[in-house]
Amino acid sequence: MTSISYTLFIIFNTLTLTLILFSIPITSSNEDNFSENLLETIISTRLMEKTTNLHFYFQDIVSGKNPTSVQIIGQGLGFGATFMIDNALTEKPARDSRILGRAQGMYSSAAQRDTALLMVVVFEFTQGKYNGSTISMLGRNHVFDDVREMPIVGGSGLFRFGRGYALAHTVWFDPKTGDASVEYNVSIKHF
Repeated sequence: MTSISYTLFIIFNTLTLTLILFSIPITSSNEDNFSENLLETIISTRLMEKTTNLHFYFQDIVSGKNPTSVQIIGQGLGFGATFMIDNALTEKPARDSRILGRAQGMYSSAAQRDTALLMVVVFEFTQGKYNGSTISMLGRNHVFDDVREMPIVGGSGLFRFGRGYALAHTVWFDPKTGDASVEYNVSIKHF
């Protein structure tokens, strides 16, 4: 963000917050500085908030001797089929590229008349400056769409109070084995 656009961003947000505060009816005594405290809190919160963009690949391996995705409920891939996962997050689409972390959680076939998964996943980072931090994703994954958007609903460590979205795109899928590599672009706001 350029310094001019950042300055305009701050001015716009400050004016917006001022208008909001003046529209709130205040019925307080002299001891209550509600509007002043609220304005200070909102401004300081906006100034402390950061946006981080992440890019990684989710390696979903259901075949072989050491699968990272195991079916725990249901039969086949029909409605209700549920898989528990501990998938590698890699730097590149190849399975053997550098591991950045793990995707742990589950996904379930949640649609009776469509192919959509309910994703409940925690992305745990184990390398670099995000080592020990997590982000939590909970959402609907319509797997046949080229790009799917799912919400980021929380985080820990450097991503505390995280919120945002994840865009998923299947890079490769093997219909014989069910293995896949999925590209994730994540944008997360946090403190």
